[in-house]
Amino acid sequence: MSTRELHRQIAACRVCEAALGFEPRPVAQFSATSRILIVGQAPGSKVHASGIPWDDASGERLCEWTGLTRDQLHDPALVAIVPMGFCYPGKASGGDKPPRPECAPLWHERVLATLPQDRLTLLVGTYAQKRYLPETRNARMADRVADWRSFGDTIPLPHPSWRSTMFMRKHPWFEAELVPEVRRRVREALA
Repeated sequence: MSTRELHRQIAACRVCEAALGFEPRPVAQFSATSRILIVGQAPGSKVHASGIPWDDASGERLCEWTGLTRDQLHDPALVAIVPMGFCYPGKASGGDKPPRPECAPLWHERVLATLPQDRLTLLVGTYAQKRYLPETRNARMADRVADWRSFGDTIPLPHPSWRSTMFMRKHPWFEAELVPEVRRRVREALA
């Protein structure tokens, strides 16, 4: 299946519409040349409105961590963005609801099959890490991120929301060691 057809099918997906209670707007980006894969949680309300992945303050912080420009982040020829849930899940007390569970089993394998095999994968947040690093399922997110050297071309990162400020304050090694390594690997993947 072509990436164009897969994009079309994803855009037309309405599997979770009844559970959401509003019209889904699946947000994903990828191409056959995407050498960087970012697996996140689910679009927030701003991304739901714009249809552009990471089009919010979390995206700005993700750019800071990775060294990607906004244009690079949103270029599917360079970066695939495949959240655990492709649609905004709605509000919960204290933030957004978790990603809808239907998306990843329905779409991820098909999308990943279109990407280059030699790619850098960034697992942003607990949901992505638990799916793609199942052996660490019972670990705390901070411990998974601290163990980043164990995962080869896959790097676990905290979600870059405003809450990550507390994470960075509590774990100074993140900015001192991991952020420079992420930037180096991103540059390498883009070269």
